[in-house]
Amino acid sequence: MENTTATPMLFPYEPEQFWMQMQLIIREEVGKINTGKKNNKEISYATPGLTAKPLYKISEVCAMFSITRPTIYDWVKHGKLKPYKIRSRVYFLWNDIQGLLSGEGLLESGV
Repeated sequence: MENTTATPMLFPYEPEQFWMQMQLIIREEVGKINTGKKNNKEISYATPGLTAKPLYKISEVCAMFSITRPTIYDWVKHGKLKPYKIRSRVYFLWNDIQGLLSGEGLLESGV
C-alpha cells in the first residue's frame, strides 16, 4: 500500500520555484564574495557620537601603520607607545597614536 497523504507545505512556493529561488540567492551571495576585494578590508575608525575612536586594538594599530606585531612590541619596549590593559585585552590611546603619526614618540626616550 502506498501512502498518498500529502506533506503540508511550510512555505508558499512550489518545490521547483523554491529551489530556483534558493539557487538565485546563493549565486548572488557567492558573486558578492568573489567580486569583493581580497585581504583589503576597509577599517572604519569612526565611533558614533565621538569625533575620534579613543582606544585601538593592536591589530588596528598594525593596520594603520602597515607594520607587524613585533614592531608594536618594540615600540612599547622603547617607550614610543604605552599599552593599556582592560581585562585581557591590550589597547592604545588615540592621542598616543596621533603622536606617532606626527613624528614624535610618546615618551622622550632618545630612541
